[in-house]
Amino acid sequence: MRIAVLGTGMVGRAIAARAAELGHDVVVGTRDVATTRGGEWGEWAAAHPGVTLTGYADVATGADLVVNATSGDGSLPALDAAGADNLAGKVLLDIANPLDFGKGFPPTLSVLNDDSLGERIQRAFPRTRVVKALNTLTADLMTHPGQLAGGDHSVFVSGDDADAKKVVTELLTSFGHTDVIDLGDITTARGTEMLLPIWLRLYGRLGTPMFNVKVVR
Repeated sequence: MRIAVLGTGMVGRAIAARAAELGHDVVVGTRDVATTRGGEWGEWAAAHPGVTLTGYADVATGADLVVNATSGDGSLPALDAAGADNLAGKVLLDIANPLDFGKGFPPTLSVLNDDSLGERIQRAFPRTRVVKALNTLTADLMTHPGQLAGGDHSVFVSGDDADAKKVVTELLTSFGHTDVIDLGDITTARGTEMLLPIWLRLYGRLGTPMFNVKVVR
């Protein structure tokens, strides 16, 4: 599968590396290719020669799956740059959270209760099949869940398109996730995004991001 990842930060690099490791054709998009290559990307890229770097305008062309691994406030601008026509019909795995650092740390949520970033993306790109997932755990556990409790913990998917959720679920399963819970339509992304305040407090209390929730039933 050809996978396009928007975002070159910790999450984007983790998803790109794992997808390439599993044999997918991976391209990563960034706002400014020259600036990105001049930063920490260069060292990472040397260790992952199979991953291609390109600008947002070209990243989604020919992709089967697009991953939004940008910061929450950068998601819509990045997707706009990728182009609505290029995203039309594509499955979009949205990992971003609407974190607002305007008052420092810990951040608050800029979207909550009766809306979500996932919904805003779906409204802005109605021809794209948005699936919210993986936004409730740290990057290392997104891609290698077996590092914690043998992978026996829960992740969630939210989206309006059943086939798109199946594609994302299969990807998550290939990463090693054993408990993928389909919450329902894209409005259920409100719930997973609003897990972030408790996640941040647990991070502060535990002193590590290497934890997750397990739904026992």
